[in-house]
Amino acid sequence: MPRFSIVVPSHGVAGRLSEALDSVLGQSFADLQLIPVQDAPDGTAGHGAPDAAAAETVTARAARDPRVAPVHSPPSEGLAGARNAGLRAATGTYVLFLDGDDLLAPGALAALDARLAETGGADVLYFGHERVPWWEGEPSYPADPLLAGAPRDAFAPDRAPRLTGAVLPAWSAAYRRAFLTERGLEFPAGHFTDIGFGTRVAAEAERMAVLRAVAVRHRVRRQGNRLGLPGGHHAELLDRAEEALDRAAGRDLPVERRGPLFEQLFAAVLKTATHPRRLTRRERRSFFRRASRLYRRHRPAGFRPPGGRIGVQHRLLAAGSYTGFRVLRAAGRVAGALPSRLRRARGLRTRLYYRARLRRPLDPRLVAYCAYWGRGYACNPAAIHAKARALAPHLHGVFLVEPDQAHTVPEGVDHAVIGSRRYWDVLARATYLVNNANFAEGVVKRPGSVHLQTQHGTPLKTMGVDQSTYPVVAAVSGSFTRLLGRVDRWDYNLSANPHSTRMWERAFPGSYEQLEYGYPRNDVFLTATAADVARVRRELGVPEGATAVLYAPTHRDHEDGFGAGRLDLEAFCAAAGEDVVVLLRAHYFYDRGAPGGGGGRVIDVTGHRSSEEVCLAADALVTDYSSIMFDYACLDRPIVVYADDWEVYRETRGVYFDLMAEPPGPVARTPGELARVFRDGDWAGPGATALRAAFRERFCAFDDGRAAERVVRRVLLGEPPEAIPPVIPLARRRPAPAAVPLVRS
Repeated sequence: MPRFSIVVPSHGVAGRLSEALDSVLGQSFADLQLIPVQDAPDGTAGHGAPDAAAAETVTARAARDPRVAPVHSPPSEGLAGARNAGLRAATGTYVLFLDGDDLLAPGALAALDARLAETGGADVLYFGHERVPWWEGEPSYPADPLLAGAPRDAFAPDRAPRLTGAVLPAWSAAYRRAFLTERGLEFPAGHFTDIGFGTRVAAEAERMAVLRAVAVRHRVRRQGNRLGLPGGHHAELLDRAEEALDRAAGRDLPVERRGPLFEQLFAAVLKTATHPRRLTRRERRSFFRRASRLYRRHRPAGFRPPGGRIGVQHRLLAAGSYTGFRVLRAAGRVAGALPSRLRRARGLRTRLYYRARLRRPLDPRLVAYCAYWGRGYACNPAAIHAKARALAPHLHGVFLVEPDQAHTVPEGVDHAVIGSRRYWDVLARATYLVNNANFAEGVVKRPGSVHLQTQHGTPLKTMGVDQSTYPVVAAVSGSFTRLLGRVDRWDYNLSANPHSTRMWERAFPGSYEQLEYGYPRNDVFLTATAADVARVRRELGVPEGATAVLYAPTHRDHEDGFGAGRLDLEAFCAAAGEDVVVLLRAHYFYDRGAPGGGGGRVIDVTGHRSSEEVCLAADALVTDYSSIMFDYACLDRPIVVYADDWEVYRETRGVYFDLMAEPPGPVARTPGELARVFRDGDWAGPGATALRAAFRERFCAFDDGRAAERVVRRVLLGEPPEAIPPVIPLARRRPAPAAVPLVRS
């Protein structure tokens, strides 16, 4: 019995079917059954002959892969008939339904399997999906708001009442096959089959789970969704809504669940009722009156309509006032255009102002700095800014920050708030622009200006265009065409080691010059003193004589939220030794919403402005796949890799090398192994030292304490390459001393 059966209807999608099938067969998780549903001969008038091109595609895949098990369904039975035929042929423990022009994301089945194992299984496992426009445009993630509010473990439906099945398509979940067959769950005929199936699944399920990763890439057709086309079939929406609401009442679902179901169904009903083209005038009147009766019969006790215009529509529906509804709809066609016009006007004023400033000459003394999309004074740009004040005092640096970060900028550092007039003025006139991410989409690369991309880490995980084959992460990357447009603005790109140089060339192809100078932010690891280390430890509250272990997990694109919960830190401290304390630092994505201090022996340092200072305070580092390990290696202090989900991370995120084969120190896969590494002294033993030495040789090649100086001289002062200070050999460097001497076994 395979783990997964994937049902793929093939009618009308011959042009993209091969990609859909290959996205399944190419999964790293191979325990699957692929069920393409071909057209059966159908004599029904108007349905025509079976799709020969699709049949040829299916036959070719079946001939070379025994996991392909085609079935047939008459086109007259539609999508519901095809899915039901596939379900009857399925033998897997779990069943997925994939449309024939969509893609299963690389690593999706591995992530699903891992999540099911983690939660102990479920009747239905909902997962995220990416909705991609047919043209080159930005994707959207419609499921994210619903999934983000669900519990992290497996749960009974009452704990997540907004998972009603009314708004998530059938292909955004994995279903336990025995659950479907035992309850007799099939797809109802007609156009709104997903609503009928999904709401019944949610009503019948006893155990649910959620995977927040993108598992399906839904490609929107240029001709649009068939459900959006005009016609009398929209009455079926009311049929499905009535069935779902009758079922909820018959099963006596609590009002906490019936409320969200009612609201989501009537959101779809009102969207159809107000759409300008889906219904004729006569159809709209009939549709409204039936919807009004349904609304009054099933409105849950205590239900409160949404606010604003939608709330008015609810009240008119409850009152059965079609005249009022028609007047509101007519007024909406006029008033609805005003907000977008105002937004366009504000955007136009900004563009006109920026364009006017672009006509002024560049200021040869002005330098614009930005880090982490405006998160404050940090990272390589901050280190370059500080060094420029000493080596190039004639230059005037302005740091660009978000409004809520302006108060964090150190005294004496000039700054401009992103979006303000001064922000656009600085971007228009600065001769030098320094960023560790990218400047805004509309920023123009002016002749004579110099753009420096500093980066903000050494790449273990795939970056840039290399992410395109990993939709789980490409989901948050947006348009690669736009990315390459931003890359084209770069004049220089900073690299910390030869590995990074090669990966940047792959990930960000462009005509910029690579500067193999090291990372300026890491200079402090070679210039700080024992007194500096002691000062930072006092500021962070590290007890005298304690061994401070920095725990810094990375962000996971296939999960939602900060992953501190992957490891019980208090339990780790208790098992690792009585002198161990943990410095908890979240990824910078969570610097505004990470969990608070753990209390006891766990010190939350997420909010501390400088990650470099936190590293100085730590006697050892525990991380998973974060690039902080490459920076911390400059200190030549112990590093332990806690890799409890390496296989899933590797498949869903993509990596440039096998960290398990070339780690910077011991590798632990379970909390018990991690505690044992510290308790037995292996974290600082000869084996760890040897692994760290090889890692430093490979990844600390250019970080010698003088990176910022090299950057300022080459980029801001224009000195020739031959005049730039050479890199100090690794053997001659003296990193800042740790507070606690290593105990070597």
